[in-house]
Amino acid sequence: MKNDKDMNNIELEDLKNGFCENEEYFQCLICDRTFEKGRIFNEDDQLYDARRFVRLHIENKHSSSFTWLVGLDKKENGLSEHQAQLLHLFYQGLTDQQIQQKLKIGSISTVRNHRFSLKEKEKQAKIFLAIMQLLRMRENQPPRFIKPHETATMIDDRYKITSEENEKILKKLFPEGLDGRLQTFAVKEKSKLVVLRHISDRFQAGRLYDEKEVNEILKEIYDDYVMLRRYLIEYGFIDRKADGSSYWLKKQP
Repeated sequence: MKNDKDMNNIELEDLKNGFCENEEYFQCLICDRTFEKGRIFNEDDQLYDARRFVRLHIENKHSSSFTWLVGLDKKENGLSEHQAQLLHLFYQGLTDQQIQQKLKIGSISTVRNHRFSLKEKEKQAKIFLAIMQLLRMRENQPPRFIKPHETATMIDDRYKITSEENEKILKKLFPEGLDGRLQTFAVKEKSKLVVLRHISDRFQAGRLYDEKEVNEILKEIYDDYVMLRRYLIEYGFIDRKADGSSYWLKKQP
């Protein structure tokens, strides 16, 4: 049976029932017929409210929601034709011997193996459902920004940088690799922050550097090493003595 509904938007409990509801009516998921809430329905001189009547409708017109779900295309329910046939017989309450005789397959143990395989499929489906729900929860979370370094001089929108943004900026500005040279420092403030954080990793925590040593490290990265040095200090990554005789990594490891 071909299905043109978006199953992702239907709750599991609604799929089991074969119908969904809103504030105004119940709707059969199989044929889309609606049943207005508050209305009384008459069937064979019996009166039903909308909820009970939609259940009766599914039973009378569609046999069951089970029959509908099992009868969907393989791409919808993941069942082979043989598995669907077995499930129908299991649902009817037939014994393994009756099923074996009806389908003329193997032996009773063959049917038992099919039961076991379907139970394994159920377990796998539960685990996969949990995985996908956790994935959606992760995707719906607000962006996770890289924690600003503790010695930052001023926290503002420049620091709203995700790991993905950080990686993208570095890949663009260090085309030769992260240990290579900086392509340009004429970039937006957010990108400057990313670059400076990366460059600060070239310095060892707890070590004192003289100005020449600092310049030598920065020359390997960018021609205008004086500008890099100034920005490293301005952004709170590096500190120095007032006379410039020594520099050290200020950023906390």
